[in-house]
Amino acid sequence: MAERPLQASRQRRGKAMTAAAGSAGHAAVPLLLCALLVPGGAYVLDDSDGLGREFDGVGAVSGGGPNFGASLHILKVEIGGDGQTTDGTEPSHMHYALDENFFRGYEWWLMKEAKKRNPNIILMGLPWSFPGWIGKGFNWPYVNLQLTAYYIMTWIVGAKHYHDLDIDYIGIWNERSFDINYIKVLRRMLNYQGLDRVKIIASDNLWEPISASMLLDSELLKVIDVIGAHYPGTHTVKDAKLTKKKLWSSEDFSTLNSDVGAGCLGRILNQNYVNGYMTATIAWNLVASYYEQLPYGRCGLMTAQEPWSGHYVVESPIWVSAHTTQFTQPGWYYLKTVGHLEKGGSYVALTDGLGNLTIIVETMSHKQSACIRPFLPYFNVSRQFATFVLKGSFSEIPELQVWYTKLGKPSERYLFKQLDSLWLLDSSSTFTLELQEDEIFTLTTLTVGSKGSYPLPPKSEPFPQIYEDDFDVDYPFFSEAPNFADQTGVFEYFTNIEDPGEHRFTLRQVLNQRPITWAADAYNTVSIIGDYKWSNLTVRCDVYIETPEKGGVFIAGRVNKGGILIRSARGIFFWIFANGTYRVTGDLAGWVIYALGRVDVTAKKWYTLTLIIKGRLSSGMLNGKTVWKNISVSFPKNGWAAIGTHSFEFAQFDNFHVEATR
Repeated sequence: MAERPLQASRQRRGKAMTAAAGSAGHAAVPLLLCALLVPGGAYVLDDSDGLGREFDGVGAVSGGGPNFGASLHILKVEIGGDGQTTDGTEPSHMHYALDENFFRGYEWWLMKEAKKRNPNIILMGLPWSFPGWIGKGFNWPYVNLQLTAYYIMTWIVGAKHYHDLDIDYIGIWNERSFDINYIKVLRRMLNYQGLDRVKIIASDNLWEPISASMLLDSELLKVIDVIGAHYPGTHTVKDAKLTKKKLWSSEDFSTLNSDVGAGCLGRILNQNYVNGYMTATIAWNLVASYYEQLPYGRCGLMTAQEPWSGHYVVESPIWVSAHTTQFTQPGWYYLKTVGHLEKGGSYVALTDGLGNLTIIVETMSHKQSACIRPFLPYFNVSRQFATFVLKGSFSEIPELQVWYTKLGKPSERYLFKQLDSLWLLDSSSTFTLELQEDEIFTLTTLTVGSKGSYPLPPKSEPFPQIYEDDFDVDYPFFSEAPNFADQTGVFEYFTNIEDPGEHRFTLRQVLNQRPITWAADAYNTVSIIGDYKWSNLTVRCDVYIETPEKGGVFIAGRVNKGGILIRSARGIFFWIFANGTYRVTGDLAGWVIYALGRVDVTAKKWYTLTLIIKGRLSSGMLNGKTVWKNISVSFPKNGWAAIGTHSFEFAQFDNFHVEATR
């Protein structure tokens, strides 16, 4: 019975050798050698002495379906808190204490879409910012521990009640201080609500001081299920290991999704466990779906930043993820026998305990795998032969499927390519790989791998040069208007029941207090839109100030910054105020003043603002009449259009129109 597999093994080995001999330099596909005596390291994969830590998965921050593309195991989403969290704001489910709405933002939709593709995907929630009412006047979420715990608990309950989503893990406060008593209060409140199954991860910052605090406080140690660290550089600390808790790299990657970014991910997916015993790695971010000129442009596993055209790009980090995610699942275990390769690189092996084995080998070079953070100490990777010996329950494995990635030069580049399978029946459960720099191999007993296929995406197109939105949507699918990217404040579709006429449906800025911030939010609210390359443009919008005396609104062009840099944004801003004044400024903060004066404006009335920018000159109109003209503006030379308010105040916008030329 063994004759046919043996013959197949010899034939395939012969093909591999022929291909290697007939190609110049390195083979077009890598050379797989079974049981040949070649110089190089030998690595035993054995479960005879038990197994290593339980694997918890690979994920991304706001998944993937099994065996198609990234096939993510974990989806981590932001619990919207109304504040800036890197590239924009996400709305809270409770803008105010007596306000609950579990249909704001896109995270509910995203979680449901992820569950459709992978019903077993693990869901995590973590707050970056919090609505201002929680702080009771302070920029601090721990003023009233019960109140903050209640707020988080309502999000978990709402996810289940309104969307049938079970949240598996909940975090404390992204990359900010934790409060020991708050963590305990949160656990008690979750238990009281029957949410015992929801696990707590802390502190989504550094390994310390959370690890030491847990060792010094037995109750804290008990209530925290996972220690999550950000950008650990593949290493952990002694205290974290002493807790005996699961260790996760709960945010990592954050690197441009080029082949270097893919190399970063390939290296850390292996070495987070080899060096630091981390059993889950979560990439920031899932999909780069924000204007590219915002901070960390294209730092997603894939890119989909043109909703107006539908264009997207499946980038190489997707296929690097697949090397692990398609051939493992949470609940598998790492083998104890994992480690570094002699001449650079690393290998891990995982099993489901039912006879299946998956081995992932990476040889990422320093140049090809530097992540955006932390600093990567120099190391060297060179050509090598690596012999793997399967022992214990794996010694009888007859065949391994082989998947291969080579990053770098286009002429040598392969992404998640399936090679001929490897037969082991005549090789004493031993095989040898010839390894070059910047390669990834997955060798597995599983036959479920698939690169998947998808139609060609629509062609990339710039943002339309003429764009308008009247916001006339009675039952919006999302709370935000398309293409507007809120940078401070929250702009939502609004039904204005007091105005049954032209302005019944508007876009409204809905915050009247500053949130508990995570980043340097501006003191004005602002939402950007359009093409960053725009230079000459006309912006027109109907505006409605709701706050008497102190209220104010603006339209703007050539806005040159956003995200965590929004406070220092420059541009041309045309403001009107309820006290009957106008102002033209060269920045969002209002320090650079080009013009000011009086206009016939008051609160509770609709006005039409028009801003015209052409070359070095700009002009502005109110209700079609020129208020100021030919003001010289030499900087910036390009940027987005924008709308916003003078402070955290209610205001409405309608009939937005922009016409631009580069």
